[in-house]
Amino acid sequence: MADKIYRVNMSNLSFKIEEVPASWMGLGGRGLTSTIVAEEVDPECHPLGPNNKLVFAPGLLSGTSASNSGRNSCGAKSPLTGGIKESNVGGTSAAIMAKLGVKALIIEGLPKDEGTFYQLHVTKDCVEFIPVPELVGLDNYAVLDAMAAKYDKKVAVMSIGRIGEMRMNIANISVKDPGGKLRSHGRGGLGAVMGSKKIKCITVDAESYKEVTIENPEKFKEASKIFTKTLQENPISGQGLPAFGTNVLVNILNEAGGLPTRNFRAGNWEHAEKICGETMAENIKARGGKTTHGCHAGCVIQCSQVYNDKDGNYLTSGFEYETIWALGAHLGIQDLDLIAKMDGLMDDLGVDSIETSVMLGLAVDAGILAYGDGARAYELLSHEIPTGTPLGRILGAGTHILGKAYGLVRVPTVKGQGIPAYEPRAVKGQGITYATTPMGADHTAGYAVATNILNSGGHVDPLKKEGQVELARNLQIASAAVDSTGMCIFVAFAALDDAKCLPSLIDMINARFGCALTIDDVMNLGKTILKKEHEFNIKAGFGKADDRLPEFMKYETLPPHNVTWDFTGEEIDEFWNF
Repeated sequence: MADKIYRVNMSNLSFKIEEVPASWMGLGGRGLTSTIVAEEVDPECHPLGPNNKLVFAPGLLSGTSASNSGRNSCGAKSPLTGGIKESNVGGTSAAIMAKLGVKALIIEGLPKDEGTFYQLHVTKDCVEFIPVPELVGLDNYAVLDAMAAKYDKKVAVMSIGRIGEMRMNIANISVKDPGGKLRSHGRGGLGAVMGSKKIKCITVDAESYKEVTIENPEKFKEASKIFTKTLQENPISGQGLPAFGTNVLVNILNEAGGLPTRNFRAGNWEHAEKICGETMAENIKARGGKTTHGCHAGCVIQCSQVYNDKDGNYLTSGFEYETIWALGAHLGIQDLDLIAKMDGLMDDLGVDSIETSVMLGLAVDAGILAYGDGARAYELLSHEIPTGTPLGRILGAGTHILGKAYGLVRVPTVKGQGIPAYEPRAVKGQGITYATTPMGADHTAGYAVATNILNSGGHVDPLKKEGQVELARNLQIASAAVDSTGMCIFVAFAALDDAKCLPSLIDMINARFGCALTIDDVMNLGKTILKKEHEFNIKAGFGKADDRLPEFMKYETLPPHNVTWDFTGEEIDEFWNF
């Protein structure tokens, strides 16, 4: 069964199933979504207008038995940044799309009837347009319940909540995971794009799927065993992440002086112990939750978890460091249970928990709430934003717009997107990634924390400038390539430390498609993707001045190391010389 392109036109509620163009054949995931957006979307278009497109594409290895290959990419022009955006997520959608033979799902146009929201139901050779007035005004879990009542459990569901319906910049696209909970295409406001196209949910039916074709099954099986072993034997992906989740980073970053505190005024927090991964794990064990949990089938890292309250009732899952940091050290909430409650609410509402939480921390500077006032923060999240009050609309526009509306100077954004979880003055390689990635401030675009702080792949001193541009460049190139395979970012730890990891990954791709890629080919793919994304942003109006961190980081020293962001523009611009 050859893969196909499923093209949906919301303007006339029609679909076409097309052959894959030759130039797209070797692409998947981020490589394919960014290529389609770059080729088919006018960089000057309004992100919520008729000329933007929403593209979903499983990775090259999605749908196979390869460990951690269940990521699905989504791309569009971002309403938050105004540039190109790709966001990938686990859950059930990637594997089912790949097994159905959907190389990419491209959604274009806007419906003429602005009052009707639709469910798109994708099957082996058809896309149905189903009006769903009964789902309008409901949030994600209600949509999941409705789809569960309608179909069997194998149906993938991608949905938006009320925030996406209102086309707010903080809106994400949520995806059902194997446990019936939610994962998120989190950053960049892609839920607003889906809302603009009047799509409440997309279901992908697994009834007629077939297992993906492996050209060389024996070679694939052999490479897959090696790859899995490298993940399981790595101390980070095999031990630290399964035991404490990504929240293991709270204490690590706090000790390194790189935990942004009180809206990036300090690099460590006196209450870090109350929200750290170790405390989280103790709570989970005591309350009958799950300390290890996969976000998609085939995950061997199992860094997710199920977090319950003191009475054993479910609060949230996929409880990530970046969200816990932003509501904790950044905003000042010391109650991990309240943070979990807010995280679960954000899943239901369908908002990017990083952008929303960074925005709430900035709201302290705006005088909207006090530092540490969890009750007020919950009220803003549960009432003001989802009911679309004037204040809620400002908050829902994201960190950058909130800063402009309140005349604030200390606004932690790059290209309009909130800076997450790692203080760039104290983790300078990460700062270069934030400044230069076409995605806006995005830690996953080139995770320099791995080498700056965790000593994975060597060590580059996080407090010094030397080697940081090259580190961020190499990591961004590699990340763009890995994002195209459908692999989780956390395979990077083994790839950096174990000489067998990356070759085995490439061997799996070669066995899957019957090709003969080399490491150089894969790195060249990463370079091509990055340059394509950068070129889109330039055409959209971005310049060198957009590859910069907030000015206050240049003149405010950050305790405890008393460092500033000391890169010149010329030094940052060297990033693109490849």
